[in-house]
Amino acid sequence: MSIHVTTGDKIYFPFVEKVEFEGFDSDNPLAYKYYDENRLVGGKSMKDHFRFAVAYWHTFCGNGGDPFGTPTKNFPWAVKADAEALAKERMDAAFEFISKLGVPFYCFHDVDVIDEGTTLLESEQRMRKMVDYAKQKQAASGIQLLWGTTNLFSHPRYMNGAATNPDFQVLAHAGARVKDMIDTTIELGGSNYVFWGGREGYLSLLNTNMKREIEHLGRFLQMARDYGRKMGFTGDFLIEPKPCEPTKHQYDYDAATVISFLRQFGLEKDFKLNLETNHATLASHTFAHELQTATDAGMFGSIDANRGDEQNGWDTDQFPSNLFEITEAMLVILENGGFKKGGVNFDAKTRRNSTDLEDIFYAHIGGMDTFARALLIAQAILEKSPYKKLRQERYASYDSGKGRDFEEGKLTLTDLRQIALDGGQIKQISGRQELFENIINQYIR
Repeated sequence: MSIHVTTGDKIYFPFVEKVEFEGFDSDNPLAYKYYDENRLVGGKSMKDHFRFAVAYWHTFCGNGGDPFGTPTKNFPWAVKADAEALAKERMDAAFEFISKLGVPFYCFHDVDVIDEGTTLLESEQRMRKMVDYAKQKQAASGIQLLWGTTNLFSHPRYMNGAATNPDFQVLAHAGARVKDMIDTTIELGGSNYVFWGGREGYLSLLNTNMKREIEHLGRFLQMARDYGRKMGFTGDFLIEPKPCEPTKHQYDYDAATVISFLRQFGLEKDFKLNLETNHATLASHTFAHELQTATDAGMFGSIDANRGDEQNGWDTDQFPSNLFEITEAMLVILENGGFKKGGVNFDAKTRRNSTDLEDIFYAHIGGMDTFARALLIAQAILEKSPYKKLRQERYASYDSGKGRDFEEGKLTLTDLRQIALDGGQIKQISGRQELFENIINQYIR
């Protein structure tokens, strides 16, 4: 049965009908070795565990260009001169690819779908046409929108930020674009709406009123939340932390910073975090650390899956392949109940010299297999290994007696002094870090 869902006659990926699960022994590079969407793990299918999504911007808009070179990728859906015709061909290609990959969701910025017009009104009119086209695509394919977002960083008007711009007229324009994209997300049934403050920060404190800018950002997000709820949006608003690049310092630096910001402005009930592996690296954290910080605060929402390069201090957005790293992440996600409205979006791009259409499939297949394999490993660790018991035992002194009294707020500082006097010599207790690392390696098979 054909799974081609474009409305035109062109097929962009004729070399594959549909990527299927063939198992570990398969030599087919266009088949899954570990990701079996119907396999139950802990009573839930792999498809439901991950809620995989394809990132529209990297996969269908990225051209391989970088600060040191011109584009290297000549996609067959990027040749039309007319903005609307080009946008429809790109969407045809996107839904064909996502359908053949067997992924249930996609994510996009407004300008990924269609270029801005020369005026704000023209931009809104263009988006309305593409929303109608996307609704047809979603209905024909069953693919859904995981989240929408607004690009508030690429256009020159945002060179000094959007919601934090010192020019109120720029902030107003950003608000109009966010309003339009919230409307779009609602109309397409999106589960979440994401804010990434690509330029919400500063290049120099000398010309920056940081307190005022952060307050403007808080007010802006309150307005977005209020509008979304008024219009019936029941999903999560998400913030994606990143410490720097392109700004010297961004106000959404890391998970802890964003959580504090949300609480400061009364946004913690409506907003959660969309966490990215490479952004954690840039903040000098592990991905697991960012996930744990968000889950402990009850603000874990979704993830952007990729990886950085230890020899490159910038956002390389490579497809995930580090099994140990993703296993650590899956342990945190599984122990905290998994995804609710969020999912795993591949905010990753094929390398500049990976120029064939097949490379896009190889990259996503590899990333999905990495997550599937990590899921199996993490579930086995939680079910079969002493991992959870060892960690619990490390904190056993707080489970009863005076330790429990401390956790329940029943002790004073004077009480602690007396307990210390009565306790005698402290016995050294090993953290067994190497044992914990060995447990993960033991289950990586």
